[in-house]
Amino acid sequence: MKSLLENEAYLLCHIKAFGLPEMKTFGYNSKYNILIMELLGPSLENLFQKNNKKLSIKTSCMLGIQMIDRIEYIHSKKIIHRDIKPDNFLIGRGNNSHIVYILDFGLSKKYWSSTHKCHIPFIIGKKLTGTARYASINTHLGIEQTRRDDIEALGYMMIYFLKGQLPWQGKVNSNPEKKYDKIKEIKIKTKLEDLCHELPKETIKFIQYARDMRYDDKPNYSYLRGLMRKIAVKNGLKMDYNKFDWIVDQDKEEE
Repeated sequence: MKSLLENEAYLLCHIKAFGLPEMKTFGYNSKYNILIMELLGPSLENLFQKNNKKLSIKTSCMLGIQMIDRIEYIHSKKIIHRDIKPDNFLIGRGNNSHIVYILDFGLSKKYWSSTHKCHIPFIIGKKLTGTARYASINTHLGIEQTRRDDIEALGYMMIYFLKGQLPWQGKVNSNPEKKYDKIKEIKIKTKLEDLCHELPKETIKFIQYARDMRYDDKPNYSYLRGLMRKIAVKNGLKMDYNKFDWIVDQDKEEE
């Protein structure tokens, strides 16, 4: 059985592309597996925390479109990520500081069987894989993850950026199973109108679209990017892909 790091190295070798970190080398010594990849900037979680735990609509939309691009590419390679969260998206460095990178493929897997030339079968009774805060409802219910689950997780990320928190955060319990059950319960019971209260209505459409997808549906990535662009247009925002919140703050400090 491959270790998570071996899985990461294998996938990085086979899905080289814009917005994915370049793997320099992978190997072993007597005690450790070693993976070396290009140095990137901070994660979106780090930037979110430094920005007083809230991102502007403009920054969230610019990030959202790039993240949809990354997920679409990974899906095109018949792979699902299975741990979409702010910690697993980083910005580049130097001239690439406006580019969002996706990484951490330790939990990723193929959703398409190369042997049988078909989508993996519907299975129920799976343990939660990924991060409970952003996991889809179907993941909580023990259903095998597919493309729709990556999309739903991204929707929760966007709400997290815009509101600063999600209603099921902070549920501490020494028993992980009970904690996950509580998160699942709140996630299922929370109405989308309440979850997205005071946010653009497109955020509701995003989550609802993900939840309405069938098990083997291919996401309409163009539609999802379009929702991000509609939010920007309605708010009179220019999507320049370089004036993120943290860059604007740096410019103010330098003045």
